[in-house]
Parts: sequence; structure tokens; C-alpha cells
Amino acid sequence: MGQKVHPKGLRLGIIYNWNSRWFFSNKKVYRLALEADIKIRKELMKKLSFASVTQIDIERAINKATLIIYSVKPGMIIGRGGKGLEDIKKYVSKYIQIGRKAKESKMDLKIEPVKKPYVNAYYVAQSIAEKLIKGFPHRSVVHNTMNRAIEAGAKGIKIQLGGRINGAEISRREKYFQGTIPTSTIREDVDFARYAALTRSGYIGVKVWICR
Repeated sequence: MGQKVHPKGLRLGIIYNWNSRWFFSNKKVYRLALEADIKIRKELMKKLSFASVTQIDIERAINKATLIIYSVKPGMIIGRGGKGLEDIKKYVSKYIQIGRKAKESKMDLKIEPVKKPYVNAYYVAQSIAEKLIKGFPHRSVVHNTMNRAIEAGAKGIKIQLGGRINGAEISRREKYFQGTIPTSTIREDVDFARYAALTRSGYIGVKVWICR
């Protein structure tokens, strides 16, 4: 049973929507837009990590582009008098103007709050990784996180750690479960995320499945 299907990819178009919502018939423009989306996500996730950004959606229309940022701490992104938003707009505008003239297209920026962070797989994976980097004992971190997720209303949670856990000589994988995680049931809302924690002894991979 080595064939693993990405839980979100399996449910695309059924429960989940695409993170990039646009279409270009021109192959060259399509490629450039896809590359721009990947760059925007990668850079903004790194740049706005202090505000716990969990997801970035990009919508492109004929003369308008919309960027939707989902964050646990939206106030930190907006900044004083909306200064943070202006900085993001400036940064993103050079990537977003593809296949049309810069004067014609508008750019919209929306910041959406994540109301239940402990039911969001990316936030949970990020918070576990940050604690592992600081040197907290992995078992207590994982069990505390799982309890908080169940309290927040999750049906079940599965966490997998892989690497030199606790600085061990040989890398290993550890799995932890609580509640139910029906990975093959398409109608179940299963959120999935992975995050890498760079510790002193090397990378520890964190994978999180949350059944909502």
C-alpha cells in the first residue's frame, strides 16, 4: 500500500476549490501566470509567516486580479493605517500583471481571518514545527496540539513526524492519532498540510491530517 493520494487533491472540485482561479488559452501566458502564482505564494508565505498565513488564493479576471490571504492574525498584516497592505500590493503587482497592460488591470487585496486555527492543518503543522525548532519535547507538543484540535471541534487528527527526532542518530517516523481520519471517504472534509522544521540535528518533517 505505497500509493498515497494527496487528501486535498482527491477532493478538488468536490469539497475544495482551486487556490488559483483563472484561465488563459494562450499556452505561454498560462505558463507565466502559473509560475507567477507559485512565486507569489512562496514569497508571501515566507514574508508573512509572523501573521500565521495559512492559505493564499489568486483570482484573475479580464482586467482585475484578486489576492485573498487567509491569516490567523490579520491585524498584523494590515498594519497601521493599512501600510502593510500597500507594501504587499507593491510587491505583488510586478508578478500579477500578466497577459494584459498594467494600466488597464486593477488589483484587489482581501485579508480573511481564520476563525478556528486549531482546525486548520497548515497552522497546526507550523506551530508544531516552531516548537520543535525551539527544542520542546516532541511527544508533549504533539499530544497538546491534538487535544486542542479536538476541543476546537475536529472529528479526528493524525500527525506524523519524520527525521532525526530528538537528535537521534538514526532517522525514524512516528505517527499519532486521535479521533477518526477517513482518508478515502471523499465526502469527508479532511484538511492536510506538511511543514519542515529545521532543528539542530537536521530537518524534521511534520505532516498533519485533520478531519473537520
